[in-house]
Amino acid sequence: MAGEDGALVGIAVVGRPVARALQDVLTMEVTRLCTDGEANGCSMLYGAARRAAVAKGYRRGLTYILASETGASLRAAGWRFLWRVAGRSWDTPSRPRTDKHPTEDKVAYGWGDWPAAGDLAA
Repeated sequence: MAGEDGALVGIAVVGRPVARALQDVLTMEVTRLCTDGEANGCSMLYGAARRAAVAKGYRRGLTYILASETGASLRAAGWRFLWRVAGRSWDTPSRPRTDKHPTEDKVAYGWGDWPAAGDLAA
């Protein structure tokens, strides 16, 4: 996304869902979104990602935010709350890791036609 002077002020990275259970060729996921603080920048990027996905034939989309975030930008772009995800560490005895990411709970937001929660794992 470019500002009035043409300088880059925000970017959204969109791809297939990270979770294997959601990789159904109908679902897109915003995996990263960043702005320099441009007013309404996040909402504009989420809206643009949705419009581009619909134009390419996707039927639904999702993204995850930290539970401590409000989700206002997502709601302003027409996305809705889907579910909560418990935060966790990737550190395990068989593969020790240093956490460089927030381990707090996450919240999933999405748009489109979502199946019932029990059908997602099928």
